[in-house]
Amino acid sequence: MNSELQLNNLYDNFRDGKTIKAYAKIIAKDAQKIDKTINIMEVCGGHTHTIMKFGLPQLLPSNINFIHGPGCPVCIMPKERIDHAFVLAMQDDVILVTLGDMIKVPGSNGSLQQARAKGADVRFVYSPMECIKIAKENPDKKVVFFAIGFETTTPMTAVLLDQVIKQNIPNILFHINHVTVPEVMKELIDSRDIHVDSYNNKIDAFLGPSHVSVIAGSKIYEQFPIKYGRPVVVSGFEPVDVMQGISMIVKQFIENRCELEIQYKRVVTYEGNLNSQRVINKYFEKVSLFRWRGLGNVPNSGLKLKDEYAQYNAEVVYKDILPIAQIEDHKLCICGDILRGMAKPPECTIFGTACKPNSPIGSCMVSSEGACSAYYKYGNLI
Repeated sequence: MNSELQLNNLYDNFRDGKTIKAYAKIIAKDAQKIDKTINIMEVCGGHTHTIMKFGLPQLLPSNINFIHGPGCPVCIMPKERIDHAFVLAMQDDVILVTLGDMIKVPGSNGSLQQARAKGADVRFVYSPMECIKIAKENPDKKVVFFAIGFETTTPMTAVLLDQVIKQNIPNILFHINHVTVPEVMKELIDSRDIHVDSYNNKIDAFLGPSHVSVIAGSKIYEQFPIKYGRPVVVSGFEPVDVMQGISMIVKQFIENRCELEIQYKRVVTYEGNLNSQRVINKYFEKVSLFRWRGLGNVPNSGLKLKDEYAQYNAEVVYKDILPIAQIEDHKLCICGDILRGMAKPPECTIFGTACKPNSPIGSCMVSSEGACSAYYKYGNLI
């Protein structure tokens, strides 16, 4: 008997059509007891991808509405920070390393992919730890890791720095662009921006990010039902997970409850991964403001290296050549409104015409987790 775990064992039951349809019937029956539309923001781009790929909106009643949030780490990166990466990559002594889709995001000078076409040594990796091998093979170069992501990927960056220090590797630097979820969720509910008419006070509930919660724990969302009156259900990424999460939210409205609940109990706990949290807190601290693409400056939503590790900070080492001007998006691009949940991709005049995955103008079209990319690929399912 072959007892080896197969990959499909991990998701088959969570993509079962009968179970998905059963939840759809439960939600439809329960939603009849609610006399208003429930606007549910899925914060994470992974949820957006699942919702679109499996055509979940068409299975749900008309008074259940998805609002797509800013949980795509590539999509929220402002152009000026991409310009930092571009400038660093063009230095003769630098190998610029980053994760996946970041290589395609357009800045004001072009993307990292275009920098590579101009001769820059730009590499994308699946694990930050690959930087160690690259650095040891190129001792005459500075390997700059352009770190992105939410709480999910931050521990990997911290562990890489930990190993750089322990192994005394002198030629690895870090450009930190890690951001945190709760702060931007607060901003979406209670905007301070006088130029925006209440980012989106139509948010009735949140579908909480799953992998973020594995690291940080569900505890980071307690404030939303208590202080802001928005229930949060932390859900997994598979379609059955999402449908069950939606069902749990609907039942809260029927029962006049406003609580934090975990659907993704097979992975997420209240406390989260304490070892990951310790290594993050060892090397990182909050920045007072971090500018999100399309959202503006969000207080306490970004991380930076602590001052005692400044020798590893690329923004310190290369401060004299890094641009400081803030750069706005293309005037026709509405990614900012999409990230705020105030618009959906088809409302953009350049969606699917001038802006496509192979020629993205806006950040939401670049990453597979971006709402525009998901709508472009799976829009026929809506």
